[in-house]
Amino acid sequence: MASSKKDLRKFGEHGPPVEVTLKVIGGKWKPLIIYHLMSGTHRSGELHKKMPFVTRRMFTKHLRELEADEIVTREVYKEVPPRVEYSLTEIGRTLKKVLDPIHQWGIEYIEYLNQQ
Repeated sequence: MASSKKDLRKFGEHGPPVEVTLKVIGGKWKPLIIYHLMSGTHRSGELHKKMPFVTRRMFTKHLRELEADEIVTREVYKEVPPRVEYSLTEIGRTLKKVLDPIHQWGIEYIEYLNQQ
């Protein structure tokens, strides 16, 4: 569930910043949503197609939580049919520094497993 900014500020005063980070990006699919948004703005459907193994319900839940935590922004265009696009906020884009090493570790771990 998304944490309110007030809760996160209070939490940050009393706990390690890594816990705040994990509260915001924690969740099975949030890092993957952020990773795909690193390449730019996407409509919900095209973003979900990049993760077909995620149920629509869970995808929407995580996307809304990221929006509530101001990691993702949602822009609605007044068109027919309606168009909604998602992109990373300025603070959301800074998560590249976090996800790039995780991505690299994943590559190394896959190589390690393939050597076994």
